[in-house]
Amino acid sequence: MTVIQVDLVLPCLNEAGALPWVLSRLPEGYRAVVVDNGSTDGSAEIAAAAGALVVHEARRGFGAAAHAGLLAATAPIVAFCDADSSMDPAELPRLVDPVRAGTADLVLGRRLPATAASWPLHARIANSSLSWRLRRITGVNIHDLGPMRAARRESVLNLDLQDRRSGYPLEMFLKAAEANWRILEVDTSYSPRVGRSKVTGTVRGTLTAVHDMSALLRETRR
Repeated sequence: MTVIQVDLVLPCLNEAGALPWVLSRLPEGYRAVVVDNGSTDGSAEIAAAAGALVVHEARRGFGAAAHAGLLAATAPIVAFCDADSSMDPAELPRLVDPVRAGTADLVLGRRLPATAASWPLHARIANSSLSWRLRRITGVNIHDLGPMRAARRESVLNLDLQDRRSGYPLEMFLKAAEANWRILEVDTSYSPRVGRSKVTGTVRGTLTAVHDMSALLRETRR
């Protein structure tokens, strides 16, 4: 019997086309926690059939889904990743191993796009601007606030994250930096996603994320 060492939280909204590949890429000892955020395409059923733990979160929002997965997780280490096949779960040991070894408290995946289509220009510009601001505010040498990340579950729970929208990844980073966590960034591949992104794939989605994150930054600087 395989011992679950890492729970991978996968927020999911209509990702039926991507889930089979994503779930097939988990390393041994990792369990998928798929948080269905109101899918209508059978995503939850596909995940359950593949052996994932399926959690249902009625409140829409990336943060709501991600936090529901965190609460459902039981493994000592928790990782987060998009469920759209833009990121390869097989690369997760790059992030998890430093946490397991005790050399880092939070490891973030720095996305390296395989093609220009992987990461639209408007999203890259927004991310670069945010990363620059975060380096100035926290002193942490960060270049990408990507969604792929890993940390100890109890430690993340103790951060008492409150955002339930697009600001969730930023709040995690800011509170970790404030708590003097050792934050590490490692390179990960970034491929074109299956289907259309709810955030970076549209200008409107990107603007919503920027709005949510800007509000958090204003609170941080008070």
